[in-house]
Amino acid sequence: MFPELNNLLNTTPDRAEQGKLTLLCDANTDGSFLVHHFLSFYLKANCKVCFVALIQSFSHYNIVGQKLGVSLTVARECGQLVFLEGLKSSVDVFFRAQAEPHPLQFLREANAENLQPLYEFVREALKPVDDGDAAWRCPVLLVDDLSVLLSLGMGAVAVLDFIHYCRATVCWERKGNIVALVHDSGDTEEEENNILLNGLSHQSHLILRAEGLATGFCRDVHGQLRILWRTPSQPTTQRDRSLTYQYKIQDKSVSFFAKGMSPAVL
Repeated sequence: MFPELNNLLNTTPDRAEQGKLTLLCDANTDGSFLVHHFLSFYLKANCKVCFVALIQSFSHYNIVGQKLGVSLTVARECGQLVFLEGLKSSVDVFFRAQAEPHPLQFLREANAENLQPLYEFVREALKPVDDGDAAWRCPVLLVDDLSVLLSLGMGAVAVLDFIHYCRATVCWERKGNIVALVHDSGDTEEEENNILLNGLSHQSHLILRAEGLATGFCRDVHGQLRILWRTPSQPTTQRDRSLTYQYKIQDKSVSFFAKGMSPAVL
């Protein structure tokens, strides 16, 4: 968890909002630091977290998490974290017999049209349990990242349907939150990715967009972060508020500052 980012978003683990969809987007840079922030943020907030990790291994997230003050191993052992490791699970789908549909079952189906097994996995993972579950706060679904599902052959409509059903269950029924990362290549020819990004943008309450610098690599400024707060039910002129900061990623933290106000420049 990065305290400076919490300050920008005006939130802390002890008063995390509920029922919200947060869209993380990266363009010409790596936005994974945002994923690590929200993962550690919700674990520290004592939330029940279902993490659909399609990019990196469990050990990778755990190593970064330890730098941010959380142990994914401990969280998983005590039942706070349910972790779907896409890299390892994909091997199980192809080479091991499954008694029940695997969350990534679509990998074996040439004409898969939906992500229902993945939704069922999320629904079961965040299902309220009478015994011992009262210790956890609101449920949270974290996905890193949705663009991978497009690369694996799913259509944008199927991914949007998956998020729609997850919102109905996690956000509306169980008063939890969803955080999902989508990559923006900036290529107008990638129609499916643009459909997914635009569809999620219209549904999101908060959008964090990490962008590379137009001037290229800089040792002291790694990129800029656009923060857009939205209230989807309100007219556009009343619902949007945005801020833009530049940032520098360090070993255990991220520094944010106004454009042109980097300590290295002043």
